[in-house]
Amino acid sequence: MTEGIKNKVVVITGASSGLGEATARHLAAKGASVVLGARRADRIHALAEELTAAGHKAKAVATDVTDRDQVKDLVQAAIDTFGRIDVMLNNAGLMPLAPLERLKIDEWDRMIDVNLKGVLYGIAAALPRMQAQKSGHIINVSSVYGHVVDPGATVYCATKHAVRALSEGLRKEVKPYNIRTTVISPGAVSTELLEHISEKDIQQGTRDFVSKIAVGPDTFARAVAFAINEPDDVDINEILFRPTAQPV
Repeated sequence: MTEGIKNKVVVITGASSGLGEATARHLAAKGASVVLGARRADRIHALAEELTAAGHKAKAVATDVTDRDQVKDLVQAAIDTFGRIDVMLNNAGLMPLAPLERLKIDEWDRMIDVNLKGVLYGIAAALPRMQAQKSGHIINVSSVYGHVVDPGATVYCATKHAVRALSEGLRKEVKPYNIRTTVISPGAVSTELLEHISEKDIQQGTRDFVSKIAVGPDTFARAVAFAINEPDDVDINEILFRPTAQPV
C-alpha cells in the first residue's frame, strides 16, 4: 500500500508541529522525500535531521506562507534537492477564535493571510511546475468549520469555507494537466492550534471541549497518505473526518 507514496516528493507547509509534523513523519516512513516549511526554523531543521538520521529523505526550509517569495523558494528547494515536486500540502493555518463583537481585526487579517492567501501562494508556487510535468497533487487543508459555522468562529469558518471553494475551482481548472486535488477537513485534533486563541475564556472553553474528544494528528496523516496512495487515475477530491464523539 505504499507504492503510491514511495519516492514521491512532498512539500508540507506548517510542518513544525501538529498535522504537518505528523504527516511528514508518516510519509517519510513510507518512502516519500519530504520538504518541510514553517516559520519555526529550529523545529523543522531538527525534524529533518531526525528523519535523515533514520534513513529517510528530508529537507527543511524556513518559510512564512504569508510571503509569496518564501513559498516559491520552498518549492524551488524541493526541485533543486529532489528534482521535482509531486505533492503540495498547504497545511499552515491559524485559529484565533473570538466573537466578531470583540473586534480582533488584526487576528482577522492574520487568518486571511495565513489560512487563505497562504494556500493561494502554495498553489501559485507549485502549479506551474506541475503543469509542465503534466502531473502532481495539490492538497489543501480546510476544517469541519469549512462546513459549518459556529458563533465565535465566524472569521475562521469564513477562511475555511473559502479554502473549500478555491479547491473546487482548482479541481476543475487543472484537469487538462493531469493534476489531482484534495481538500481535507479535520474535526477536533490534538495540536497546538488552540494556542493561537488570544481570548482566554474562549481558549479555555475550546480546550475543555477538544480535550474530551480529540483524536491524534496521525489521523490526519493517514488521510493524506490515503489520498496520495490511490492510483493516478483516482482523484480523491474531499475528505471530511471527525472524532466519533464530535457532534458538531
